[in-house]
Amino acid sequence: MTASHLHEWQSKLPYKDTVQPVLFVGHGSPMNAIQNNVFTQQWNSLGETLETPIAILCISAHWLTNGTFVTNMEAPKTIHDFGGFPQELFDVQYPAKGLPTLAEEITHHITSTHVGLDDEWGLDHGAWSVISHMYPKANIPVVQMSIDYFKPPEYHYNLAKQLLELRKKGVLIVGSGNMVHNLKMIAWDKVEQTYGFDWALEINELFKTKITDGNHKDLINYKSLHNDIVKAIPTPDHYYPLLYTLGLQTSKDDTQFFNDTPVAGSLTMTSVKIG
Repeated sequence: MTASHLHEWQSKLPYKDTVQPVLFVGHGSPMNAIQNNVFTQQWNSLGETLETPIAILCISAHWLTNGTFVTNMEAPKTIHDFGGFPQELFDVQYPAKGLPTLAEEITHHITSTHVGLDDEWGLDHGAWSVISHMYPKANIPVVQMSIDYFKPPEYHYNLAKQLLELRKKGVLIVGSGNMVHNLKMIAWDKVEQTYGFDWALEINELFKTKITDGNHKDLINYKSLHNDIVKAIPTPDHYYPLLYTLGLQTSKDDTQFFNDTPVAGSLTMTSVKIG
């Protein structure tokens, strides 16, 4: 980054008197993008009550890469990365702008690894299905950061810590996944119900207790937390965004849970607002 570019960034993003919160959002089914339900109403409420951010940085469970990347385009495309849903969902376009200046700034904040600038990805449904309810006018620029699927949990937690300065400059950082996420064990007869298997409820409560206590070490080493943890997290893609959120927590931040609901037996929508 040249001196002139750095000056431009700093002049656009002065430090604020307040610090942006950081969110972990359980995004659930892509259908939430076009539904009016208790989850999407809460997302809408967040958009109305949070201090308006200058940009959003989203870490979505649906962009898995070898290496860490950030989107670097002026106009990210809306990615429909799913199948078997109604055409109405595929017709959705979320035309939020990108912010290459933010993408470049991220590459300088993160010193523990190389961060690549990506011109191909866009916004996947882990990002736009949630953000479209928070900011339906698509008037907040959005940048996505990928999840290096080949790195261990502590990599993601420690990488997130290097992004703390962005919270102080008005960037809303959103991790989008699900705490409990096992699609193979879904109770299809209870998809429209508030229902969780006993093991899903127990593990979800365990996660919440660890988050409330600030016990991030146990959450990083989640595989040893419970005998049924492999049911809750058969693959870590939907869990890793939570670690990014926790890595951005400071000693001054309080913690609130919202959308704290199980669905279809093996999913939880439990979400966290930090700060």
